[in-house]
Parts: sequence; C-alpha cells; structure tokens
Amino acid sequence: QVQLVESGGGLVQPGGSLRLSCVASGSIFRIYGMGWYRQAPGKQRELVARITSDGRSNYADSVSGRFTISRDNAKNTVYLQMARLKPEDTAVYYCNADISVNPMSSAVDSWGKGTPVTVSS
Repeated sequence: QVQLVESGGGLVQPGGSLRLSCVASGSIFRIYGMGWYRQAPGKQRELVARITSDGRSNYADSVSGRFTISRDNAKNTVYLQMARLKPEDTAVYYCNADISVNPMSSAVDSWGKGTPVTVSS
C-alpha cells in the first residue's frame, strides 16, 4: 500500500510565499511522474505542475513563473515552491504520483488527501 502525505499549507498574505512538500511511503518499487493539483471551492480540480522522474517539468499558465516544482528521488518527495501568491491561488492542493509497487506491476495513480492554502489579507 502506498501513501502520499502533503504538508506546508496554511494562510499567507498576497505576495507571500509557501513551500509544499509531499512524501510517498509504503511498498514502492518506482515512482514515475509526480505532480501537484489544486481544487478551489466550487471548481474542478486542475493541474498546477508536474515533474518527470528525470526532472522535466510543466506548469499551468496561471502559475508559470511564480511556482517551481522539484523532487528528491532519494526521499520519494516532491515539492512546490510558491511565490508571489494571489488570492486566486486559494485552494486545496493535492499531491499526485504514478507509482509501481513491484517490477511486474504497472504504475498506479496515487493521491494525497490535500493541504489547504489560503491567500488572504
């Protein structure tokens, strides 16, 4: 069984910064792509950023230039550094990873339970 646990969310003023972390644990053979998604109240979940196992990343247009995704493969951890935060960044942020549990299994899409981020003065 695989678990993803996010941390680092909270309340921040507009223009501020936050760093989210997500650690994968459990029976892990290999982690492929990892990413962050967010869901604001009354809206659908949307992609924020993704990163491949070899470090290639892509971002939603709304966060490009303000957010940076990174990962530490040795620690099974993905990070999201958020800067110049705006009220419209307020949402629950979810960690996602494609994880295989043994050499013979396909990767399974795994999700964390989310960490809330509120940008408000």
